[in-house]
Amino acid sequence: MTTVTASDIETLRETSDILGIDALLTDEEKATRDKVRVFVDARIRPNIAEWYDKAHFPLEIATELGELGVLGMYLHGYGCAGRSAVEYGLAALELEAGDSGLRTFLSVQGSLAMSSIHKWGSEEQKQQWLPGMAKGEIIGSFGLTEPTAGSDPSSMKTFARRDGDDWVLTGSKRWIGLATVAQLTIIWAQTDEGVRGFIVPTDAPGFHATVLEPKLSMRASIQTEIHLDDVRLPDSARLPDARGLRGPLSALNEARYGIIWGVLGAARDSYEEALRYSLERLQFDKPLAGYQLTQQKLVDMVLEIQKGALLALHTGRLKDAGTLDPVQISVGKLNNTREAIKIAREARTILGGNGILLDYSPIRHAANLESVRTYEGTDEVHTLILGQHITGIGAFR
Repeated sequence: MTTVTASDIETLRETSDILGIDALLTDEEKATRDKVRVFVDARIRPNIAEWYDKAHFPLEIATELGELGVLGMYLHGYGCAGRSAVEYGLAALELEAGDSGLRTFLSVQGSLAMSSIHKWGSEEQKQQWLPGMAKGEIIGSFGLTEPTAGSDPSSMKTFARRDGDDWVLTGSKRWIGLATVAQLTIIWAQTDEGVRGFIVPTDAPGFHATVLEPKLSMRASIQTEIHLDDVRLPDSARLPDARGLRGPLSALNEARYGIIWGVLGAARDSYEEALRYSLERLQFDKPLAGYQLTQQKLVDMVLEIQKGALLALHTGRLKDAGTLDPVQISVGKLNNTREAIKIAREARTILGGNGILLDYSPIRHAANLESVRTYEGTDEVHTLILGQHITGIGAFR
């Protein structure tokens, strides 16, 4: 066995950037990427196998990510960093190179909970919640999906009824990230006036959250089920500017955008693990990397990672320009997630029997990506979104 050092991997990473995509990034964007990469190398990589094995989400990482400035980082004001969409994407990529579960925290906190308050909340709500959330001192979650309403949120059964000046919420939500450790959950509910959003303190009487387990995917994160048993809230808990499904769907698009970048981190890390191993592992007296079949696998991985990076960067530039269409987000989410899981699975084959050990990342990434391809719109849902765009005919029902 030969030894490939961290310096060697940086050189190999540069060699793998065949199209020179790194040159398309500004110095500021590279600085943000490198800052998050250093954090992942120091804080996540040494611990993720144990966290994953024990199904442990390290709660202390919330404030650490707050100090890093990546929570709600593309939002402006209220203690948020106000960075670009591309910088946020690069941060998501580097975090998911560590683990999808840790990147999911970034998404639930910033893209779902914080963006809902930032976009649809009152000034008082923004002042009350966003500064603490940006620091990671307050954790938020986002309750849209229900046991019988996943891909079709319009069929949600959770209902909020008026009772004098209050609202009373009843119903259930499922696959809700972080609700057992959060201080607030954004709950979307039907009302007599259509869908509305509410900031629900998780210590409110009648709010019950339980962890969904055991899981074989996203083990270093928390997914829950919520039961709302006549949770009474004042009208000041309602997001005043959120009316209809536009509110939750706008947050979902923010999360889907982050996924376009994030899954590339899982793909890149799987590829680099396979490349490193193939250069070190001797078989029939020469490195695995010296065989044609191995080189074909590695080349196919690099091609898809490079194409996915161009897609993510173009999507980010559109978002920063304010011209991004939701259907373009579906292109990125569908393509990059689908290709990332193929890369993780193929990378594992290069590792042979060792590839089933948590000492190596591809099988963990592959298992996590099974969840990523399901949440924020399944492959099938994004296919139908694109199909409707192409043909003008909706085929959802």
